[in-house]
Amino acid sequence: VQLAESGGGLVQAGGSLRLSCAASGSISNIFAVGWFRQAPGKAREQISCISSKDNSAYYSDSVKGRFTISRDLANNTVYLQMNSLKSEDTAVYYCAPCGVNVDAYHSWGPGTQVTVSS
Repeated sequence: VQLAESGGGLVQAGGSLRLSCAASGSISNIFAVGWFRQAPGKAREQISCISSKDNSAYYSDSVKGRFTISRDLANNTVYLQMNSLKSEDTAVYYCAPCGVNVDAYHSWGPGTQVTVSS
């Protein structure tokens, strides 16, 4: 199953964006799908995951309370609703199976750029 990200853009601080992660096949085949991001000069980090089994979600401390992950099984898409955006949210956002070793995983999509202006 290939994953492809979209929905990024330029937004002012305090604004919102919704990212989409479209799967080429059934996302039910992936135990949990996650969102990752990589800011300039920083390592890629996992910020949110959603289980395909029970819809349970995980958020990193940096996005908890501001971002919401959701999934649409009918359309094989996972979303990331991002509210109250901050300049430090500026990064390239990627989706991938949760828990992957970011240095060893080789199936990254192109990502989608999110730029938050202050």
